[in-house]
Amino acid sequence: MSCVKELCDSRTLTSIPSNYVFSTNLNDQDVVVTEAEEVIPAIDFSLLTCGTPEQRTKIVRDLGKACLEWGFFVVINHGMPESLRKAMLEVCQDFFHLAEEEKREYMGKQVLDPIRCGTSFNATVEKIFFWRDFLKVFVHPRFHSPQKPPAFSEISWEYCKRTREVARLLLRGISESLGLEDCYIDKALQLDSSLQILTANFYPPCPQPELAMGMPPHSDHGLLTILLQNDISGLQVQHKGRWVHVNALPNSFLVNTGDHIEILSNGKYKSVLHRAVVNKEATRISLAVVLGPSMEATVTPAPELEDSHNPPKFRGMKYKEYLELQQSNQLNGKSCLDRVRVQC
Repeated sequence: MSCVKELCDSRTLTSIPSNYVFSTNLNDQDVVVTEAEEVIPAIDFSLLTCGTPEQRTKIVRDLGKACLEWGFFVVINHGMPESLRKAMLEVCQDFFHLAEEEKREYMGKQVLDPIRCGTSFNATVEKIFFWRDFLKVFVHPRFHSPQKPPAFSEISWEYCKRTREVARLLLRGISESLGLEDCYIDKALQLDSSLQILTANFYPPCPQPELAMGMPPHSDHGLLTILLQNDISGLQVQHKGRWVHVNALPNSFLVNTGDHIEILSNGKYKSVLHRAVVNKEATRISLAVVLGPSMEATVTPAPELEDSHNPPKFRGMKYKEYLELQQSNQLNGKSCLDRVRVQC
């Protein structure tokens, strides 16, 4: 099928095609609030890496509280140059503006192809499509990159290396917050060979945004997702049964916990449901970097977090198998995680 950008460029749209209309989009039962009504946790990354012992103890506690209560937080003072973040957004925008025949070189056929671009989420099984084009690139343990635009490889290599460093240090803090050794997650899930995926999302203006959906409510596979977006907002996070509309602080990253944090923590920390809404004025671009376990790691609850009152809540599954399961089906809430949940 055609990508959304091609659809938008091909004619002047006044309404969206019927196969993009979501009957379960924003409706009267949805409660959407702003950040002014909900205080989203902010984590000062510099205190985690360079703070005094007292400051680090407090920030680890704050990190644990954010994972427990939200599954989502904002990371400030992360040390990545703003020039690199801007360059990464620009080079991804340049990719989506390539001619369609150039992008078709990267239309992967398998969900685990290391470079794959497309539209919606899994257009081969969907009847209703999302107002979104994407590029997915495996960047670790082996680095891949499209050859066009020419600057993509160099910029994405540096950007992904730095986000991986941020994610691994955050995971050390999360490990400590669970009462585990700081290196527990790193060693148990073989993060030296962790799978890291860069996903660039392109949401062009939509003539009927109230009928369309950029991405439906879902949780992410993996451990942490580090999100960067341009100045156009569209991310909503579910918190206490309500959708919170999120705008990033200047120079910050948005971070959410994934399904494999929920599994490893034996359900103490939950992966967070989130969705992307669209607008009719401007294109939104977001870059999600997912850090997961090693593809060959079998993820189970940490034994230290199990006891007679807390039996294992999830059965083990190799990360590669989990990823194939999620990416091969329709995206639907936490349905993939439910497949490995132990039924009481």
